Amino acid sequence: MGRASDGRQRLLDAALSLIWERSYGVVTIDAICDKAGVKKGSFYYFFESKSELSVAALDENWEKCGKVKWDSIFSASVPPLDRITNYLRMMYDTQAELQKEHGQVLGCPCFSLGTEVSTQNEELRTKTQEILQTQLRYLESAIRDAQGEGAIAPGDAAMKAKCLFALFEGAMGQSRIQNDLTFIQNLSAVVLDFLGAKRA
Repeated sequence: MGRASDGRQRLLDAALSLIWERSYGVVTIDAICDKAGVKKGSFYYFFESKSELSVAALDENWEKCGKVKWDSIFSASVPPLDRITNYLRMMYDTQAELQKEHGQVLGCPCFSLGTEVSTQNEELRTKTQEILQTQLRYLESAIRDAQGEGAIAPGDAAMKAKCLFALFEGAMGQSRIQNDLTFIQNLSAVVLDFLGAKRA
């Protein structure tokens, strides 16, 4: 039982890593099995398809890693504007580490995968949308709290959050395309200006 569980986990880890580094379209089941050290027959014991594995890998990565980070960064105990700027700092630091390790800015795995397969694979589109919508709600909550304490201008918090999220993900996408961290290096000042943050 332990070995079976380990094989499934290795497939999840390998799939996320390979798809993030390359793309969903070019990564094969054979490549995933090779990286995971799992026989192809065992793959089909755990998953019916690459699509099912990818959905499971995204889900597990969010529940075990992503959600933990977002819960910490966007904790209600942290001042709302600090939640946003801390997120941007974390985003930059993570991409800088990835660039050093892989020689390439990898961007957001969920957003990258979603944009690649959204018109081709409904199962994956739904999963990426679900995760990204959850992230958007963290941002909207921080904006509402900042408005509530008078730290930023009033207005439609939901729309502001959508616009900021589009800015974040667009900047990450450009960083990946250009392999250039400057697109995300100084977002904090732009974001605070957009929100109408009141400076001391």
